[in-house]
Amino acid sequence: MGTRTFFHHREEEQKEERQQSLQMTSTTRKKKFKTSEEEETFSLSELSIAAALALTAEIPQDYKTRREAAILELEQRGQKRVRFGNDMEKLEKEVIRNCRLLRVRADRKALRRKAVEKARVEKEYIELRSGRPPMFWIPLRVHAVWERMEVTLACTVLASPLPQVTWYKNGVRIDPRLAPAGKYQIKNQFGMLTLHISRCSIEDSAEYSVEVKNQYGEAYSFATVLVRKYYGKESGFDSEIYRRSLMAREADFAFPLKPLFSREKEPFTLSCYFSSDLLEHQRDITWFRDGELLQNSERQELKHQDREASLTVSCAYKEDEGFYTVRVPSLDGYKEQTTYVFVRDAAAETAGAPGSPLNVKCHDINKDCLILSWVAPSDNGGSPILGYYIERCVAGSEDWVPCNKKPVKTCRYPVLGLDEGQTYQFRVKAVNKEGISHPSKTSDPVTTYDPSKDKRVTVIPYDDGRTIEILKDDLEGHIKIPLPPTNVHASEVREDYVSLAWDEPDPRGREPLNYYVEKSIAGSNSWQMVNLDMPVNSPRFALFDLVKGKSYCFRVRSVNKYGISEPSLPSKPVTAGAKLATLPPPSQVLAFRDTKTSVVLQWDKLKDGLEPLGYYIYCRETGTEEWQTVNNKPVTCNEFTVPGLQPGKEYVFCVKSVSEAGLSESSPETDPIVVRPAIACPSAPHGFVLLNCGKADMTIGWKPPKRKGGTKILGYFLDQHDTSELDWHEVNIHPIPQQVYTVSNLKEGHLYEFRACAMNMAGVGEVSEPSDLFRCEEWTMPEPGPPYDVKCTEVRDSSLTLHWEAPLYTGAGPVTGYYVDMCEEGSEEWNQINKQSIATTHMKVSDLVTGKSYIFRVRALNKAGIGPPSLPSDPVVAKTKPGTNEIELGVDEEGFIYMAFEAPEKNDSSEFIWSKDYEGPPDAERVQIEEKGNKSKLILKDPSEKDLGIYSVEVTDVDDDISASCTLTKEDLDKLLKRSHEIRNPLIKLISGWNIDVLEKGEVRLWLEVEKLSPNAELHLIFNDKELTSTPTHKINFVKGKGLVELIIQNFCNDDKGMYTAQLKDGKAKNQFTLVLVDECFAKVAEEADAKRREWKKKQGPHFIENLKWKVTENCEVLLTCKATNLRKDTSFQWFFNKKERAGGVFDPQTGIGTLHIKKITKADEGQYKALVSDDRGEDYTQLDLTKGAFEDLLKELCRISALSATPLKIQATEEGIKIYTDVKYYTDYMKTTWYHKEKQLESRDRLKAGSTMNQIWLHILNPTDADKGKYTLELFDGNNSRKLSTDLSGQAFEDALAEHRRLKEAAVAEKCRARVVQGLPDVATIMEDKTLCLTCCVSGDPYPEITWFKNEKVIIFKDRYKMDVKGTVVTITIEKVCNEDTGKYSIYVKNKYGSETGQVTISVYKHGEIPIGTEEEEVSGGIIMKKPK
Repeated sequence: MGTRTFFHHREEEQKEERQQSLQMTSTTRKKKFKTSEEEETFSLSELSIAAALALTAEIPQDYKTRREAAILELEQRGQKRVRFGNDMEKLEKEVIRNCRLLRVRADRKALRRKAVEKARVEKEYIELRSGRPPMFWIPLRVHAVWERMEVTLACTVLASPLPQVTWYKNGVRIDPRLAPAGKYQIKNQFGMLTLHISRCSIEDSAEYSVEVKNQYGEAYSFATVLVRKYYGKESGFDSEIYRRSLMAREADFAFPLKPLFSREKEPFTLSCYFSSDLLEHQRDITWFRDGELLQNSERQELKHQDREASLTVSCAYKEDEGFYTVRVPSLDGYKEQTTYVFVRDAAAETAGAPGSPLNVKCHDINKDCLILSWVAPSDNGGSPILGYYIERCVAGSEDWVPCNKKPVKTCRYPVLGLDEGQTYQFRVKAVNKEGISHPSKTSDPVTTYDPSKDKRVTVIPYDDGRTIEILKDDLEGHIKIPLPPTNVHASEVREDYVSLAWDEPDPRGREPLNYYVEKSIAGSNSWQMVNLDMPVNSPRFALFDLVKGKSYCFRVRSVNKYGISEPSLPSKPVTAGAKLATLPPPSQVLAFRDTKTSVVLQWDKLKDGLEPLGYYIYCRETGTEEWQTVNNKPVTCNEFTVPGLQPGKEYVFCVKSVSEAGLSESSPETDPIVVRPAIACPSAPHGFVLLNCGKADMTIGWKPPKRKGGTKILGYFLDQHDTSELDWHEVNIHPIPQQVYTVSNLKEGHLYEFRACAMNMAGVGEVSEPSDLFRCEEWTMPEPGPPYDVKCTEVRDSSLTLHWEAPLYTGAGPVTGYYVDMCEEGSEEWNQINKQSIATTHMKVSDLVTGKSYIFRVRALNKAGIGPPSLPSDPVVAKTKPGTNEIELGVDEEGFIYMAFEAPEKNDSSEFIWSKDYEGPPDAERVQIEEKGNKSKLILKDPSEKDLGIYSVEVTDVDDDISASCTLTKEDLDKLLKRSHEIRNPLIKLISGWNIDVLEKGEVRLWLEVEKLSPNAELHLIFNDKELTSTPTHKINFVKGKGLVELIIQNFCNDDKGMYTAQLKDGKAKNQFTLVLVDECFAKVAEEADAKRREWKKKQGPHFIENLKWKVTENCEVLLTCKATNLRKDTSFQWFFNKKERAGGVFDPQTGIGTLHIKKITKADEGQYKALVSDDRGEDYTQLDLTKGAFEDLLKELCRISALSATPLKIQATEEGIKIYTDVKYYTDYMKTTWYHKEKQLESRDRLKAGSTMNQIWLHILNPTDADKGKYTLELFDGNNSRKLSTDLSGQAFEDALAEHRRLKEAAVAEKCRARVVQGLPDVATIMEDKTLCLTCCVSGDPYPEITWFKNEKVIIFKDRYKMDVKGTVVTITIEKVCNEDTGKYSIYVKNKYGSETGQVTISVYKHGEIPIGTEEEEVSGGIIMKKPK
């Protein structure tokens, strides 16, 4: 039996090795042929290569043929041996034997040469590969062992240099130092790697791997260890358990599916994740919605990868809501998870419109009609649904056609008038008084057809699958006039319609049939055809608009091309308009706790056989009136889990039944329920640690369960087990309230393990896994023992607070401090946080990386040294959880300073534990703690500096950490005390202090605004120590509801100067507010009041609505304008300048606009301008101060516009030189001009003259030279901005200007030296007879000109009475004793080489006693009257 078992076990191991694809090297041993030449020895590798060559050598194709020929030759030779005798036979045998021997020796040598060559190549290759990456020569293999047995994983690795070896368990590195003593032993000897696992438990079932790596590469090997318990006969090698153990571990769900919330027309993705890669047999993943298998389509996509499966819906509709199940195959069948996907209504286009209907389906499809049904929406928008509109379109188009004009009351409707063979789609909209909903999801395409067609065809099979079809219509060709239909009845009676159905006549005839429907009021014999204009093709018809409450009978006639049948028998009387009643709501709706965010609802199904389409669930938070829809697709079950609720909030629920008639009334509300987890048994404790040990007792500590079951842990039950015994023994009968217990009566030197279970009010929880083995030996080490109960509170994004308990074993002296170590989860590297030891048993850890997971441990210190570390804390992620609350610091309505903390996730048994400075509860004499619901409030009784410090709070009996802290500083306390004083000694709050408004008529309004006051509020208004009362001149208004106090003073004067105080009182609250109205403040208000008073009086007559203002036009002219109103015909308008009336203004009485135009403004125009409008009703004026800064602003604007009007620089040649200039519309000295030559500023000097006129700015270059060539720039600066104009005076431009300058210069010289008459001769000279005429003039010219006098264009000969005298430039002609003959036109003609000129004078001689006629006369001595030239 033992032998059979061994071989069976060996066979199974070989099977496992094949399944794991182990690559083993097999060696085939051949018999060696040794000769004298084969004395050389070979290495093992050379022999293996030679054997491989021999085995893999190819057999020649003609080997068999040659062998048969050799045998035949031997036989022939044997026959010949008889002929030649024995000698010949012996010789032949010897030859054959030698030949065979030689052939064998030759084959051996050839094989040896091949082996040697192969070995040589292999040696070289090995030498070249002396440094090689790791390679598993023999990999790990699978092991299956019984519980408490030992197992050794072994493998052989080849690598050079020696590799670094790391062992892993399920991907987590194995560190023997962190495991119980003796649990793991790791060895590496001569390339053989071993991992020894002692005393295997179920937890040791895992995938183990070894990683080897050196500088050339790395390699891995994997093996599965299965630790089994005894299952009787099913535990052998033939069992299913063993077969499964040979396979890789199946993937399981990593996380439970959570409810998903989506919205109409939006995409959603539902994903699930697996703990490991899916195996081959697990890849056939299926998804279900409400039990219906889902497939890939245009709207939904199913995907799966190694560790993830997802379902994506590209556009969600309410039909997509429901229970979604993902199913993964397994060896036992399948694993599945289910969750609910909620699809909310899309936002309504019109506020208050209902949600869209759903589940639009087609029934009773015929050739030209069908029945359409749908489900009412859960949300009516706040008002009842009035009905539904149906629309249809041909499949593939978007042309939607309405099917009904009036809203349909129920959720079912017959659609008529369809075309046979056409494919349609339908959609429905709900309507209420606010508007119309979004359309529903379109129905599935449906094609109209004749449903009785198949019944009228007979199929006869014959001859191996061939058939004959016989149409019943072909057998009824003898029928001409059709028979009447039968069985006319009402198939559906609704409030809006009556649907009729009947059977076709039998026989029907070959021709197609139509039908006419007739109706009659029950009891009468008057029939009326209903569808005369629209014959019916199908044995279905719906009648609308029947009179409600009346009974009708119906009959039908058949018609074909030959005629019309007799009427059918009348139907039974049908009463129209019967309203379809809604179903009653469900009863006994109960709510139960589920999780911290969900509640389970249960209700009774409807009685009396009523079957609703489903149920809608609604919820609302206690204290609110608005009901929220939970599901938008009716659920058919009578139990539902409502997720997505706020933890700790109180809700009520109700349910409505859904039917064709719509929604029922709401069910009775459930009792209010607070959203908290349901109470369950706790999970198992964990983290056992030895805290102290004596000769016969051990103190054990452990960590509480991770899931407490939603209530308080009442205690623990502890079991012990001596490894020398088989059974476990109870340690305690009554529950242990704490997590530390001393176990007595133990045997010294024995190994013990412990386990425990927790108990709460729901019962006793799971039993924990056994602890590590602890040896019962008395501790005598001088260092302290390990601290315990290391936990984290106040976990935030970058910080947390660490707490622990002091070690129970103190060693050689008291504990003097602690060191805290930290490492990231998955790492083995511990880092000490604090360089110096801390004396407290708590520590604030900061500067953490958000999102990383950390583990902490603590070591105690005494005078002997540092003790062993504590058990590591549970991993904690540095992240602030959503919804985390902090401690609120404030002052309540009674003025008490408080700290409040709210914990919605707290359980009924949870407690708020407050502490100060983490050293215990605050002093009860200084604080008062109140709890109400989920909120705890700590009140400071007598706040002082003694209360400063860190206050922390922690909630007990919850699975997740709920804690917070806050620091009360001196600054915070001062602010809170101030606020407390304000509350206990309330002041009426000031919103707006004293304000002063001057009203339109010059009244002064003094007002202030405080918070709203009660009707009992009081006001005392004090002015200069005297209380004011309301009078016509000093009116007091006190609006208590608005907190408004105002005083209106009509004639504000010096008597109103002083101090105003408003004293307010409202219950306990009071306050007073003072306004000091003196000095400048009073003067300013009085001036404004007087001005407004005058302004108001002024507005009773003509007045200005637009004050005087100036404007500079584009022509650089200044325009002063103003506008008056309330004018009459007799209203006058005047302009004044510096208090003097100024003419030139324009006034338009129609528009009231006055205008004063200043064409060229100068310094003389600086001053005060005033416009005055007046009549008998009064007068008004407006002034404009154009002095100093205002006049400068005007000049700036003038300069700006003038600068913008400047033309481009021009070049002009003159007789003095070259002139560069620009024309402007108006130039003033206020405009700063600067000239530049080649970017260098120019200054006026002998040859450069800069100047300007009123319309021109110029630069004159005198006597230009080549040095004056270049770019010239003129910068115009108006006081704010500058503008630059440039021109280039070089090249041809310079040459042309220079040539012109020379020409002009020569012309000027000629003009200057030309002979000319400069001055002296009058136009007319009148002289009396006998007088002496003397005419004098000046001449010029270089050279001195020739002088000739003419009389009446004849040269005068100077003799007798005519004489000429020349003295320098003065020329005198004298005529003595003039007479009438001397009257005439005299002229002087001067001439030199440069030119000539003529001067003329007319001489008139009058007699004695005559008066000469002239306008401008001058009498000179001698009786001569001269007339000066004009």
